[in-house]
Amino acid sequence: MANLQVNCSMQQPACEGDLQNQSGHQLEDPDLSLEELLFKYLGPRRSTAFLPVCITYLLIFLVGTLGNSLTCVVIIRHHVMQTPTNFYLFSLAVSDLLVLLLGMPLELYEMWHNYPFLFGTGGCYFKTFLFETVCFASILNVTALSVERYIAVVHPIKAKFVVTRTHAKRVIIILWTLSVVCAIPNTSLHGIFYLVTGSGDTIQESAMCTLVKPRWLYNLTIQLTTLLFFFLPMVTISILYLLIGLQLKRERVLEGLEAKQHNNRRRQVTKMLFVLVVVFGVCWAPFHTDRLMWSFIDQWTGEWHLIFQYVHIISGVFFYLSSVVNPILYNLMSSRFREMFKEVMCHRWRPLVNTQKKIITSTYLIFSDINFKHRLNVYLAQRCTPLTA
Repeated sequence: MANLQVNCSMQQPACEGDLQNQSGHQLEDPDLSLEELLFKYLGPRRSTAFLPVCITYLLIFLVGTLGNSLTCVVIIRHHVMQTPTNFYLFSLAVSDLLVLLLGMPLELYEMWHNYPFLFGTGGCYFKTFLFETVCFASILNVTALSVERYIAVVHPIKAKFVVTRTHAKRVIIILWTLSVVCAIPNTSLHGIFYLVTGSGDTIQESAMCTLVKPRWLYNLTIQLTTLLFFFLPMVTISILYLLIGLQLKRERVLEGLEAKQHNNRRRQVTKMLFVLVVVFGVCWAPFHTDRLMWSFIDQWTGEWHLIFQYVHIISGVFFYLSSVVNPILYNLMSSRFREMFKEVMCHRWRPLVNTQKKIITSTYLIFSDINFKHRLNVYLAQRCTPLTA
């Protein structure tokens, strides 16, 4: 997650503010060995929750990587799927893949080996920058997707000129650029922290990627970004879908038979996206709760440490879970996505099936009784490609 700088607080001895204090003062613990000193100020090297979290993360990784990869392949391969709405879903899938392929391995490694941080200042910047960028890009993509749905449903005439593939591509480029720029402030606040002994020696084994700038700057940054990139977007999205729901209700009362099929299709897409937004909000709420807790709590007691440890673990699981649920929702709620997923999954069987189809079709022309045709279709249906009459 984006705020892994709080690893020290998840252990019992010290929180980030304490570490910052120690960075300005030499440690006076002459009777402690190196390992005892590290444990006192940084906690155990391996997180106590590593095993269950690792198993959960690996399951999320497998399902999320497969699902989001299929989403990207489906949209790229099929021209009919290259709609403005699906372009935003493609951008969201790319964001999820970045988190799963780059972010999750880093977090698992840190849970397995909290310190020293082996990737240097550049690796620390990259980790913080990656999580901040995808955090902002995800919520901006969902917001833009909701605005696009609002225009398509409530202002269908205007949608012909605004809701286009070219416009969607431009918006996505702007969203990612804005996400990159907004990720810089929090990234710049982080760096590599070292403990210093009483004799003035730097303990290289204590290297941690954490907050190295004044705490008030971090608190201000987190509170502003949470307001601008979570609360305001979620309120905006809620209002938009309320207006969309009212419009669809009016259409259902007034629609004729000819427009019924088209409106049913539009309602299906809108319903799927609405559920996506709700799940998105539920999955990201613990993440922002985690960040706000860390920015608002000044006096850390043992009880607060214990509560925060559980909040941090739960927020991490839900953070990555948000990268898994989207492809599952597409498959459950969109018949078109479901058909395309099946086509992609069965594609690797096509060459073999096509060869069998040619041979069996030749035989079919000779033995063209009805029962044989029925058996043939059953045989081919089991291999993804039924023979049409």
